[in-house]
Amino acid sequence: MMNVASYTVISSELAHPEIESKNATIPKNAPKKKFDLLRPLRHWIDNLKVKDPQLARHLCYLIPAQCPFERDVKVLGRTLFHIPPMCKINPLYEELMMLRFRALCYLADECGEDISAYC
Repeated sequence: MMNVASYTVISSELAHPEIESKNATIPKNAPKKKFDLLRPLRHWIDNLKVKDPQLARHLCYLIPAQCPFERDVKVLGRTLFHIPPMCKINPLYEELMMLRFRALCYLADECGEDISAYC
């Protein structure tokens, strides 16, 4: 018969210092939570269900498929300033793109519409 005690491993030998236990405290180098003023709006957009074809069409029309407005403003051949793409400025860009994608999927899958006009 085998001795089980010789094969058991003490859990503290395998414990990783970053893994929390019931008595552990938060490490000093852990990222601190930032206050996100737009969190309720992000949450609302993420949880918005697209169940109406007219709403889905409006969303696809209102939310552009690409980053708009990247321009170089030139006068007499000289660049005065550069306007960056709006997606880099808009803090809700990813949520809006996912909402547009859900609307397109609804139109294609549920309504059977050709969505090539929206792309």
